[in-house]
Amino acid sequence: MNNIAAQSELPPNYEGLVKSANRTANWKERLDAVEELGQWNNQQVISVLTRIMNNDTVFQVQEAAFHKLKAFGEEVQLPSKKKGELIKGAAKIFTRIKKSLPEGHTYEEFKEKLKKMRTDVYDTYEGEKGADFDMWLEQTWASLTKK
Repeated sequence: MNNIAAQSELPPNYEGLVKSANRTANWKERLDAVEELGQWNNQQVISVLTRIMNNDTVFQVQEAAFHKLKAFGEEVQLPSKKKGELIKGAAKIFTRIKKSLPEGHTYEEFKEKLKKMRTDVYDTYEGEKGADFDMWLEQTWASLTKK
């Protein structure tokens, strides 16, 4: 395919890629969608990538969208990495899940319930924390008081 065709065409699986890019419970799928969309320099794709760059909850996904837009020659600025809570009210969510479990539950039980009940929260923090996720989540769980 020549570059001129790539300039005006949409990928054949565009709708599916946009759905993947919007899937809040799977940051890896969003990252893959950004990578694939980034091969199509098209105004619709540029607007999807711009939205992802500005609004995704996982910095790695935002960064990938930023690099694809830069490669298209777009004048964009990488948003700064969020500090503190990535999802508003996450501390309350963690506390609520811990309180819903029986006294003496394990970290693994907490982790499983979080993953089942709030996949979006689990996925966002897993994507943001990377290899440190388990250690971070266990420390967060241990620090929550059960009143």
